[in-house]
Amino acid sequence: MAARERPSSCPPPQPALLGLGAALLSFCISTVFSQVPDPELLPTDPPKKPDPVTSETVVFWGLRLWQVIGIFSMFILAVIITLCCIFKCRIPRTKKEIEARHAQRVAAKDYANTLETVPPLNELTEIPGALPDTASLPTVSEQVQARSASSSQLPVVREEEELTDHFTQPETG
Repeated sequence: MAARERPSSCPPPQPALLGLGAALLSFCISTVFSQVPDPELLPTDPPKKPDPVTSETVVFWGLRLWQVIGIFSMFILAVIITLCCIFKCRIPRTKKEIEARHAQRVAAKDYANTLETVPPLNELTEIPGALPDTASLPTVSEQVQARSASSSQLPVVREEEELTDHFTQPETG
């Protein structure tokens, strides 16, 4: 016998057995891993429902919903009132008011058209074919012009005279 011999209790592994063991081991590992759930595919809890919106819900800047709606509606109302005041938007209330306004506009338009056809005043005061009359009655405007031409200054009234005239005149009323 040789100085050192191995006991032959364990035969050397065969390559076919090694391949079969590796295949069996990989099958077991794949079976075990297929039963472990993927965290991405696990069922998750349904998303939490948001709280219902009520009038007391804080919207922003610590203001509640009813306060935000009130501020917004006051702003819109102020804009409408301002625009109505600037542009004089008036809404007629009844059918009679609408018809009255229409009649007023038609009458104003007719009056303006009639005024355009009226000849100037100096043509109205002259009689066609008549000789210029020197003894005609003076008009009010001629009288005012004559007075202003004759007196270039207004009469001076003293304060005492003005006060006595004011107290002596009877009040009309």
